[in-house]
Amino acid sequence: MSSSIAPPGADQPAAQPSIGGFERYLTVWVALCIVAGVALGQWFPTAFQAVARLELAKVNLPVGLLIWVMIVPMLLKIDFAALGQVRAHWRGIGVTLVVNWIVKPFSMALLGWLFVRHAFATLLPADQLDSYVAGLILLAAAPCTAMVFVWSQLCRGDPYFTLSQVALNDALMVVGFAPLVALLLGLSSITVPWATLLISVGLYIVVPVAIAQLLRGHLLKKGPSRLQAVGARLGRWSIGALLLTLVLLFAFQGEAIIAQPMVIALLAVPILCQVVLNSGLAYLLNRKLGVAHCVAGPSALIGASNFFELAVATAISLFGFQSGAALATVVGVLIEVPLMLAVVSVVTRSRRWYEQGLPR
Repeated sequence: MSSSIAPPGADQPAAQPSIGGFERYLTVWVALCIVAGVALGQWFPTAFQAVARLELAKVNLPVGLLIWVMIVPMLLKIDFAALGQVRAHWRGIGVTLVVNWIVKPFSMALLGWLFVRHAFATLLPADQLDSYVAGLILLAAAPCTAMVFVWSQLCRGDPYFTLSQVALNDALMVVGFAPLVALLLGLSSITVPWATLLISVGLYIVVPVAIAQLLRGHLLKKGPSRLQAVGARLGRWSIGALLLTLVLLFAFQGEAIIAQPMVIALLAVPILCQVVLNSGLAYLLNRKLGVAHCVAGPSALIGASNFFELAVATAISLFGFQSGAALATVVGVLIEVPLMLAVVSVVTRSRRWYEQGLPR
């Protein structure tokens, strides 16, 4: 999941690589991790139970380490100096903020209530319904960071808009993620473990952001090329840590998956609906406001995608490895890449239609 953005003030945006072969088939690797995790959990239950007991303050230490390896390389690409560019793209950024922080979380809470608690209630384990809804809310409450750079490049988006939008979202997550999640879980009548939620925000947002920015500053002293090279290498570790976390997660979810093989497909439905709703809304609002296509494209993609690594981490911390919440967030990982590639295709193919409808 590596990419690069030129620092603010550069004469030209740095060239960004398109999505690589490994990332393009992330859904395949995730599916293989599901199979491997379920199988290993059945073959070596004692070993995985021992891993599950390695906890401190309800945080699993091996998983906590893996999640840092996942998140820090992604945050390394964020230059908070880009917040100075917000005024230049205020309409596109305004649309994306509304979709990310108001429409998407609340619409996902509604979709979770509609599908999980009603339409699919008889097809899902009754004792996990609240947990599934909680996982969907956690997924929607975390705006995407890393892969957005790739989606933006693929639809010929403005890299400076993408950078400033992602930097702003990351800054807002530090202070807004916990209250938003607590509000939505409360509206869904799910008990909020405040202490664990705040620990999760500290461990998986505040500390990784601080580490990433310190490392970024150190590497930039040696030149932008050094930062890009290290980011590319760490990006491979990030993917590996994500996949290993999924193996561990599904080793504990194995019994539930074997008993209810349709759970993943059913949980994918509200996620699919929210992607269509939020990407379409952001795209059309930008068109209505006369925003250039190079901003509207990444705005639609940022509005629809999720920081699933953070969602997985928080779900595990709040509800545990074996929870429906953890499983629901992993479904987001499973379908993220194909869904976003589909949105990229729609945005790219509709460029002429979009520009013909801009206000004159």
